Amino acid sequence: MSESFELNRKIRVAVMTVSDTRNFETDAGGGLVKRLAEAKGIEVADYRIAKDDRAEIEAVMTEWLVRGDLDAIVSTGGTGIAKRDVSIEAMEPFYEKTIPGFGELFRFLSFTEDIGTKALLSRASAGVSHDKAIFVLPGSRGAVKLAMERLILPELAHITFELGKHRQERL
Repeated sequence: MSESFELNRKIRVAVMTVSDTRNFETDAGGGLVKRLAEAKGIEVADYRIAKDDRAEIEAVMTEWLVRGDLDAIVSTGGTGIAKRDVSIEAMEPFYEKTIPGFGELFRFLSFTEDIGTKALLSRASAGVSHDKAIFVLPGSRGAVKLAMERLILPELAHITFELGKHRQERL
């Protein structure tokens, strides 16, 4: 049985696609994050495409983490093991806390429901910083769909509620 978490406001997310080759017209992964979030009533407050460049990814993260109007950041791409895949290295240093269960469950579901043993190459990750949840996903449509539908969207209201508790306790 799932608990219901009432936030009394719309959840707002930012979406970043990390890619040297995608643009807004060809970005299947980031576009899918946007569509799935909006279908659940979540507002996509910002959407960017960043090159597979650590400094560029860090610059976007630095800007988004200080924004008071965001609840979560979802990035796609750059999570593999190729030399240019630097999303994990760029984003994990921002984590104040990690959410190890996300990566563990994502790889398990990827193995059992999507790509089999190729799942061991995934470095998908999640953490928390500045009262925001951060999800770092692979760029494939299958991975994005799996992560969003099975893990992120079912728990995002709960995560946002938990991250906002300290503000409510002061009231």
